[in-house]
Amino acid sequence: MQRREFIKTSAAASVAFAAGPIIHVAGQQKTYRTALIGAGWWGNNILRCAMQAKQSKIVALCDVDQNFLNSTAETVKKMTGDNPKLYRDYRELLSKEKPEIVIVATPDHWHPLIAIAAMEAGAHVYVEKPICHTINEGKAMVKAARNTKRIVQVGTHRRVSPHNMSGMEFLKSGKAGKIGSVRAFVHYPGGPGTLTPDTEAPSTLDWNMWCGPAPLRPFNTTIHPKGFRSYLDYANGTLGDWGIHWMDQILWWTEEKHPRKVYSVANRFIRKDNTDAPDTQNVIFEFESFTATWEHRQYAGNTAERTNIGCYFYGTEGTFHMGWLDGWTFYPADDKKAPIHQDPKLDEPDQQNIAALWANFLNSIETNKLPICDIEIGQRSTNMSLLGMLSAKLGRSVEWDGSKGMIVKDDEANKLLSRAYRGEWKYPV
Repeated sequence: MQRREFIKTSAAASVAFAAGPIIHVAGQQKTYRTALIGAGWWGNNILRCAMQAKQSKIVALCDVDQNFLNSTAETVKKMTGDNPKLYRDYRELLSKEKPEIVIVATPDHWHPLIAIAAMEAGAHVYVEKPICHTINEGKAMVKAARNTKRIVQVGTHRRVSPHNMSGMEFLKSGKAGKIGSVRAFVHYPGGPGTLTPDTEAPSTLDWNMWCGPAPLRPFNTTIHPKGFRSYLDYANGTLGDWGIHWMDQILWWTEEKHPRKVYSVANRFIRKDNTDAPDTQNVIFEFESFTATWEHRQYAGNTAERTNIGCYFYGTEGTFHMGWLDGWTFYPADDKKAPIHQDPKLDEPDQQNIAALWANFLNSIETNKLPICDIEIGQRSTNMSLLGMLSAKLGRSVEWDGSKGMIVKDDEANKLLSRAYRGEWKYPV
């Protein structure tokens, strides 16, 4: 799948925490030895914000693609004058450079092992969403963060986006009334696609290391440098990619920490290309006090529907749409009342709010307080998406015990909370 990253909490204290100034020791800014692991498009977006914050010395870059390494190193030198060491293996980087901050922006299947290794090496971690490929990896990541007492920020940057924050304040204030259902959705234009032959990996790419703990399959240009999220060996499709953001919006709004039952159907009705992720998926999440649904398709983009992304919150006082490029809008149930709207405020490139999330990350490190997108928050949002994929794979509903992190009385389903790792790689505990 080719894509761009589709880009006020209720309590005033939360707003202040997210957007407030960084607290510095003895009035001076600390500079952190910072490393980037995963030097692709989105990794560069994060790194750029880290450099602009002027509290990082970029000591190292790591990627299995030499072209990514070289171009990112040039960017670092141009922006900061730093001359980072270049690595192809994150283990060597962690051992030799001893970074204080590590950015993990690799493909999804690598997030757990690298983030845990960085924490255990003493680094604070900014890890991209989704935090993991299978549910038990996320448990291990939370455990590692707590055991090492490291700050771990997850890249769900909508938690600091101004219109998302004010929208949450609106919802939590009760202005939409009692909300009984939420519909989250992403609809892409697209079509069947075509088959692309496998080829030899470029000489500049270590394809075996790229695959790492995941299955080793032949190299294909539709996987790297873009497209891996439509291959289920390495990611979890649209729900595991885009869905994380909107599952996070649902969990941000509700007081409930997880759904109690999940049912999904997923199919490939249209796509005829090399990918294997569903082009059509519907999920029902049953909570105690409301029902949430997810739907996506990778075809039939149109102008008939008002928007192609976001969440609709359906309340007794009206319908609230939390969007991205279109901000948020509340449509009152009383048609005599005018809709209420707020435009987005998004940073370029790629319409995101990473800079504010990075500032919160630094503030959390310096004050030793959990960040606004703490690893446990990211785990819950990731779990919702992974449970939807798990249910689709099983072909039936699952009952989720969020406090134990297990599926209730279902051995077959619980086996899917983990997967076998390849070769030398050991599944984290």
